[in-house]
Amino acid sequence: MITLSLLSEDQLLAGCLAHNPRAQRQFYERFAPKMLAVVRRYVRDHDAAEDVLAQGFVNVFRYLPQFEGRGALAGWIRRVMVHEALKFLRKKNALLVSLDAETDHGHGLHERLGTAATVESDLAAADLWRLLEGLPVGYRTVFSLYALEGFTHPQIGELLGISEGTSKSQLSRARQMLQRRIGRLHTPAMAA
Repeated sequence: MITLSLLSEDQLLAGCLAHNPRAQRQFYERFAPKMLAVVRRYVRDHDAAEDVLAQGFVNVFRYLPQFEGRGALAGWIRRVMVHEALKFLRKKNALLVSLDAETDHGHGLHERLGTAATVESDLAAADLWRLLEGLPVGYRTVFSLYALEGFTHPQIGELLGISEGTSKSQLSRARQMLQRRIGRLHTPAMAA
């Protein structure tokens, strides 16, 4: 008999579809850490993110029979988690921020910082993650959907119930805010 820890993804999937509790537990344990990281891109509060993750897995198990095997299972689970996180944010009315918040006010941001790719490539992943977490929820959500999940602006608009132009504006402002904060990290402290 094959032990549960040695099951392939296909065997684990079959066990979950047969409502095997041990298979469901291992399925959760295999995917939960990565999916919690996905949820945390959208939901800052750790306890709330854990709740979203739990509800996301309820939906994963509910809709698992609909998984057709096209694409990676982890990618399908990720989409379920993103949708659950967005549903949570919509309930909290926390999704969008004012388009006037944290604007550059024409102070030559791009001239001061150079290109975003150059500055961002100098940062450690942990630093970039902390900067991303510090964005207002609307900016962080659009940035994550676009830059990390690969959604297009029309798709983001549909997911969030906003216009394509609003999605583009939120992304632009998120990038500006990130660039400004990255610039502060790279600015040497002035001598006293």
